Amino acid sequence: MTDTRVHKTPGPDHPITLERSPCHVVVRSGSVVIGETRRALEMREAAYPSVLYVPFDDVDQRHLRPSEHHTWCPYKGEASYYDIVDGDGADLDAAVWYYDDPSPAIAEIKGHVAFYADRVTITATA
Repeated sequence: MTDTRVHKTPGPDHPITLERSPCHVVVRSGSVVIGETRRALEMREAAYPSVLYVPFDDVDQRHLRPSEHHTWCPYKGEASYYDIVDGDGADLDAAVWYYDDPSPAIAEIKGHVAFYADRVTITATA
C-alpha cells in the first residue's frame, strides 16, 4: 500500500528544533508519578508551545495502556497514543503520544513520548 499522505520538511515557514533540556522533568497524573527524567528533549515547532519528549525508558509503563488513536502530522509523521491509567482512578484517554517512525528531521524523538500538558502536571526544574 502506498502512503498518499502529505509529507513536508521543516523550514523557515514551519521551523522545528530539538535540543536536550537541561531540566529535571517530572510528569504526574494526580499524585502518581508517570515519568521522571533528566534526559528530556525539548521540541520547538513553529509558533506552538514547546513540548518535552521524555525517554520511554524513564516512564512508568505500568500506567500506560496502548490506544487505538492515531493522528498525522505532515512534518513529523504518524503519532500513536497511550492512555494513562494512574491508579488514582483516572483514565486519561490518548494523553500520551509518540512517533514510532518519525520523519528524518526529528528522528531523535524515536523512543520518546510526550504528554498533553492540560491532562497531566509537568514540572521542569533546573
